[in-house]
Amino acid sequence: MEDSERTMLAGMLQSAEDAAPVEAVEAVTGAIAAGLNATGISLLIADLGGRALVRLTHQPAPGGPGRRQGEEAAEVLPFDGGPHEQALRQQATQVVPGDGRWTVLSPVTDRGEAIGLLEIDLPAEPDADVIAEVARAAHALAFVVIANRRHTDLFEWGQRSTPFTLSAEIQRRLLPASFTCEAGAFALSGWLEPAASVGGDTFDYSLARDLLHVSVTDAMGHGVASALTATLGVGSLRNTRRRGGSLVAQAEEANRAIAEHANVRGAYVTAVLGRVDLPTGRCELLNAGHVPPMLVRAGRVVPVELPGNFPLGMFPDERYRTGEISLLPGDRLVVVTDGMRERNAADLDLPAALLDIAHLHPREAVRALSDAVLAAAGPVLADDATMLVIDWYDGHGPRRTAGGADTARASGHPR
Repeated sequence: MEDSERTMLAGMLQSAEDAAPVEAVEAVTGAIAAGLNATGISLLIADLGGRALVRLTHQPAPGGPGRRQGEEAAEVLPFDGGPHEQALRQQATQVVPGDGRWTVLSPVTDRGEAIGLLEIDLPAEPDADVIAEVARAAHALAFVVIANRRHTDLFEWGQRSTPFTLSAEIQRRLLPASFTCEAGAFALSGWLEPAASVGGDTFDYSLARDLLHVSVTDAMGHGVASALTATLGVGSLRNTRRRGGSLVAQAEEANRAIAEHANVRGAYVTAVLGRVDLPTGRCELLNAGHVPPMLVRAGRVVPVELPGNFPLGMFPDERYRTGEISLLPGDRLVVVTDGMRERNAADLDLPAALLDIAHLHPREAVRALSDAVLAAAGPVLADDATMLVIDWYDGHGPRRTAGGADTARASGHPR
């Protein structure tokens, strides 16, 4: 790292520390612009629907494009296949010439989570060193966003191009802070469609030193009652997991909690719980009345056969059993909810769709699968459709890239 980059990075960090959380990104982008002699700079954040970018600006005067909340403005830029979409989806910096300026679009990404893009206007064509400097600044900006969005609703408001129902608000609090995670041995991503209504589906993951914990759950019914049942289930699963409990212990504790505390008579939650031993690829799975997981391996899609168990909350004294598979380098494990199968969504040939997207990074695979469900079922789903995709590399996988590049494609592993 050259002295100029060190100076810019130090200035970014100091600017972030000195600013209030709602002003941190503006302060940091100002420091970046000064370091690169930029004529314009913006952070574009990915909206929650995964199909647009949002430019957040502070405009004391009324007017300007997009949604407004007081003096905050959010301009939605729908994906159109152009350089902005390419930069985000391909996780590759784009350089776009314009009238008297050059625009650099660089992914703001950490561990595969595509937060958005850093858009910088420069007065002259950037060389390779400048492009690399912008990319490093964009990666550093990801940490600023992650650190400061904990303290303000501004980023969340900007990402919500559609108002949330109460059930969706409850449900969102049950999801992990990042929908994507890359590590040396694996990459995973989850998605929930629709993002702004219904309620009841969740996915979750947590990474320990030698274990990857995952879950996908589906609470019966719709609306707030379903979201509250889901809250009981996820809260219990996390509590037992964080105490070091096994998959069986997690299921049995959640089963009793839902049966005892759910406000709706007969409430239950279907679930797939998983635990991957990172050194070996041994994957323990528990299916509680849920759609079977699917394994994509060597150009085939097969359901994972597991011992049968009742849904959580149905019988409070029920005992649960697990099964096991050994993951091989290049495997993809897919867990979905029954919203992918119900009504018109059943028209989707899910195995064929999974093979069509086998080359995509999990982050892009879940979005492509969501698009395929909407194409088959229509623009509005009758039930949540949730999916979790886990790619297993073992020791043969590439190390995680700073920008969250397509590790599956780069590694050349077959599906």
